[in-house]
Amino acid sequence: MRNTATAAVLVLSAATLAAAQPAATQSAVAIAIVGATIIDGNGGPPLEDGTLTIEGNRITAVGPRGSVDVPDGAHVIDGTGKYVTPGFIDSNVHLSLYSGHETLVRYQDRNAALTLEAAQMQLKHGFTTVRDSYGSLLPLMEIRDAIARGDTIGPRMLVAGNIVGWGGPFSVSFSLVRQQGLTLFQEQFNDFITQGSGEEWMEMEPEDLRIAVNRYLDLGSDFLKYGGTGHFSNPVMIGFSPAAQRVLVEETQRRGLIAETHSTSPEGLRMSVEAGLDLIQHPEVLTAEMPDDLVAEIAERGIVCAMLTNTITGEVWREHVEAREKALAGDDEEDDNRRDGLAKTSVELRAERRAAGESMEIRRRNAEKLIAGGCVSTIGTDNYLGAAPEFRREKKAENQAFGVGSVIATEGLVELGMTPMEAIVAITRNGAIASGMLDDLGTLEVGKFADVLVLDADPLDDISNIRALGSVIRDGRIVDLEALPYERIFSAPDAGHAWE
Repeated sequence: MRNTATAAVLVLSAATLAAAQPAATQSAVAIAIVGATIIDGNGGPPLEDGTLTIEGNRITAVGPRGSVDVPDGAHVIDGTGKYVTPGFIDSNVHLSLYSGHETLVRYQDRNAALTLEAAQMQLKHGFTTVRDSYGSLLPLMEIRDAIARGDTIGPRMLVAGNIVGWGGPFSVSFSLVRQQGLTLFQEQFNDFITQGSGEEWMEMEPEDLRIAVNRYLDLGSDFLKYGGTGHFSNPVMIGFSPAAQRVLVEETQRRGLIAETHSTSPEGLRMSVEAGLDLIQHPEVLTAEMPDDLVAEIAERGIVCAMLTNTITGEVWREHVEAREKALAGDDEEDDNRRDGLAKTSVELRAERRAAGESMEIRRRNAEKLIAGGCVSTIGTDNYLGAAPEFRREKKAENQAFGVGSVIATEGLVELGMTPMEAIVAITRNGAIASGMLDDLGTLEVGKFADVLVLDADPLDDISNIRALGSVIRDGRIVDLEALPYERIFSAPDAGHAWE
């Protein structure tokens, strides 16, 4: 039986459920978008003056206007001057509460409601599918299932829960916190996050691990993410042996699910790649530049690279360049005042590299190499809840705010070397590959789920035009974007943190 502290996180209040009813969508009648430029997600030339029809929750026709019959009684959207794409996919978000002691204590009973708010903010920006790769599994599944049943509106959600092998937010593996002197609440919340998949997994023999993996997947997660290394760098600790990683991957894939890793050193990542996994979260985030042969192997194996492009491009990159120039100039002044003959310690050298933003430089070079190397690339933003607005000294950075952070990440793909068309493929078709759902998602083809966007400007001319969102159709229903999110908690304008 779960203790009261953890059970409380699961409750989506009656008031929230009442506010979450799908009144903000049009009834599921046939829909026809007529005369639009259709960008189908496969990367080929767009179809001009095209028509797309939807019946139920599936696409029933895509083709030139004259070749497609509009169903009787269909809701017709005039596509003249508009651009149609598949719904967008973010392959790595964190919708639920999972860290921050004060925030967890105050909002633990609102975990599910906050998860729904975050998910709806993703949908509000055109992201009709999201993969949550770390967080509170039970409320995540609660909201995932409520959306799937039609009890409320949101993106399609695929959830993993814990990064298995890590011990929860108050642990060495996740946050460099020793599990000594923790409060009862902190210990219970660690258990709530891990659901039996914590640091004890790193001590298991492969055959015992095989049983543990299946027991965890039986809880209802949609994919498995494991800690190939610990969360942080310096030092990077290997999480699982090669044999153990093979078990994690094999048992997950045997169930038809995606296996992925968090591995932040070149050697740690190489071990995970050799284990045969399907996806790497933020593969660019390494302690050193990725070797060319590892890039080539990732590309050859077709492993999906979900990258944190929102954290290494745009405004944050421009701020980094300016700060780096100042830091490097300051080093010269410090050297002038240093005692003759005194060698710098390894700690001092690391501090200098950190002050100069060396890790950002490495991450950006790695991302560029992965894209140039032809790897199957998409976005994985790490958009996260974080601390409640009232506990922040500053507003949360826009580049990891729900929805808009995913838009910034997409724009970042172009900054890193993709064409706008390649960036659209990355967040549609490649996102569907990351989800293990290419047969049903990611491209505008007959028989696939009707997750469709109508843009008011050409994203192939300027990728930032994905911000010109005219209509979102999710599972065959037109979404009232103005109504999202149904309940504002962390995104309330008067909370000092606008997610818009």
